[in-house]
Amino acid sequence: MAGGGSVRAIRDRIRSVGSTAKVTRAMELVAASKMRRAQDNALRARPYAQQMIAVLSRLAAGTGEGSEHSHPLLESRPVKSVLYVHITADRGLAGGLNGNMNRAGAALLLQYQPDVERVAVLPVGRKGRDFFRRAGMDLVADFSELGDFPNFEDVRPIARIIMEDFLSGKVDKVIIGYQRFVNAAVQRPTTIQILPIEPPASEEGADVASNVEFIIEPSPAALLNTLLPRFVEMQVYAAILEARASEQSARMVAMRQATDAANEMASDLTLAYNKARQESITAELLDLVGGVAALEAS
Repeated sequence: MAGGGSVRAIRDRIRSVGSTAKVTRAMELVAASKMRRAQDNALRARPYAQQMIAVLSRLAAGTGEGSEHSHPLLESRPVKSVLYVHITADRGLAGGLNGNMNRAGAALLLQYQPDVERVAVLPVGRKGRDFFRRAGMDLVADFSELGDFPNFEDVRPIARIIMEDFLSGKVDKVIIGYQRFVNAAVQRPTTIQILPIEPPASEEGADVASNVEFIIEPSPAALLNTLLPRFVEMQVYAAILEARASEQSARMVAMRQATDAANEMASDLTLAYNKARQESITAELLDLVGGVAALEAS
């Protein structure tokens, strides 16, 4: 009967692993449902954000610093202070998503720290906030709990802080880091410069377009005053949508892998349980046979 306790322990372990597999399977299904919606939101925002980048960057190229229509958000100046907007998830259970993004953000800031007077972080998400708080970084604000599907109004306060700090001269460059959604299995840490706005790199065939003169109404200055703040807001909003789609994708894949691992473990435990049970039954039969033989001998 020595194996009875072992058999019961293995049986309890099988039940525990089975319950875990059910939970991870349910979380996988929830993440898959959220991923489809987050993915649709991110993909719908891409064309608008890309078109704004193209239009405003070309407009900025013709009305940049030194122009009579220059805008403060276009001004480049010596970089003494950098603001880094770091977008991560609020929750874990997403594989290496948050860890990869935190390492990418830390590596970026280490490049700037020797050359600038101040490096500040604006975290969006608890995982990034906790990481940089433990590292002792200067946190400008905290934007956690935006939800799985933030809307445009939820993001505008972030963009307002970015623009106010840049216009006031507190920061000279603003960079945003996020996980770009590639597909359900691939999310790529990405960093882009938001402010000051830079013209796009020249492309083949762009020479003719750059020489075309546009008639702007009411004026370039009025157009920039209206569009540039919206451009910054859209950049931040698109980055957050990409990060949310990446989060749900990574969580779905992580929960699927956890479910597969739990099922495999349950199968191995079932095999061990059957073996231990057979050994227990064999031991009991041997005890009976031994007892009968002893009685017959006596």
